[in-house]
Amino acid sequence: MIIRAGYDIAYHCQQETPMVLMLSVHPSRQADLLGGHRIVLSNGVAARDYLDSFGNVCTRLVAPPGLLEVRNEFLIRDSGLSDETAFDARQLAVEELPDDALLYLMGSRYCDTQKLSDLAWSLFGNVEGGWRRVQAICDYVHDHLEFGYHHARCDRTASEGHAERRGVCRDFAHLAVALCRCMNIPARYCTGYLGDIGVPPDPAPMDFSAWFEAYLDGRWFTFDARHNHPRIGRIVIARGRDAADVAISTGFGFTQLARFSVITEEVKEEPQKLEMAAA
Repeated sequence: MIIRAGYDIAYHCQQETPMVLMLSVHPSRQADLLGGHRIVLSNGVAARDYLDSFGNVCTRLVAPPGLLEVRNEFLIRDSGLSDETAFDARQLAVEELPDDALLYLMGSRYCDTQKLSDLAWSLFGNVEGGWRRVQAICDYVHDHLEFGYHHARCDRTASEGHAERRGVCRDFAHLAVALCRCMNIPARYCTGYLGDIGVPPDPAPMDFSAWFEAYLDGRWFTFDARHNHPRIGRIVIARGRDAADVAISTGFGFTQLARFSVITEEVKEEPQKLEMAAA
């Protein structure tokens, strides 16, 4: 299948402001792109890309005073398959884990594991390790939190989300990630595109989505505590310890969001015509 995705975002800057954007498709999906994938900045603002320590593509720029418009629209080929399930995937002992997975066992800015460890062991200590334990965590988070865009708060930690029992997709991901880490399961936060493909359309405006990955049986698997069932058409932008590592924009000065829209949709045109249009 082919997905059309992109965004139209604008920031108002009071003065010249250095910025870092994290809006490019993750390198692991770049081979699936059909045609161009280029961030277009207004007023000819110059920018350059680099890879951060997690392997995400970041874009550096200096925004002039006034309105900065940031746009992109692209086509990407997708398998059309839903998230993989592997019910027999086992949990590795800590001593079996590769060195680069250990980071995702530790607490982080929004995944405050030290405040949730006793809760996690009381809830999941008797659940079979591996896939079933991670799924039990997803079930718990899905049932415990109430989703609502009006619940959004940019500084809510996993333990605060648990106490408040509400949040948006990032809060579902943070709580699930923290609980997994408490149970010695490496878990990392993901952000990207997730359209209403294979599910009833959501009337709310499209946004970027957050989910997480757990390390089981020697590889990373996708989980989503908010939706809590396999989905089709995820497009990863970035992965990190939590949302602090994958912010779509970081301004080193005062910036105000002036416009924000995201698109993610399956397209039905013939692939050859789409590839020619994207070229």
